[in-house]
Amino acid sequence: MRHLVMIAATAALLCASTAPAAEKVGKRTDAPEQLFAGIGEGTSDAELAREVEAASAHPLGTLENPVRVGGPEGERAYLARLRCADGKPPQAFDRKSGSVGAFGSVVGLYTLDCGAAAPGRSQIAMDMYHEEHREERAPAGFTITR
Repeated sequence: MRHLVMIAATAALLCASTAPAAEKVGKRTDAPEQLFAGIGEGTSDAELAREVEAASAHPLGTLENPVRVGGPEGERAYLARLRCADGKPPQAFDRKSGSVGAFGSVVGLYTLDCGAAAPGRSQIAMDMYHEEHREERAPAGFTITR
């Protein structure tokens, strides 16, 4: 009997301590997060033109001026068009995520190796969030096929 009284008292205490918490379930207690504010709003043509102009002051293929391509397919297509000084395509290693580039998105970093040909081993930054852009320029030391 004594055990039943202890169990009943414990259950009553547990129910009493969870009642106020149950009232808050589903109700906002803090201000909404602003972490994702602005995502999906896009960039105006004028704003993009300003960003491109500012980036062009830096070498192509750097974080400050990443190669603009459309998606992973655009990255692969661009890399396939690059040529080393000997006319051969560079060996491209796995894509790694870099930091935020000039256009406000996380860029992909590729290590390229031309072997004994110039420019040797280098790294190129690519921004894959430019679906309607096809880059026709090559980073320093490379050429590009049409």
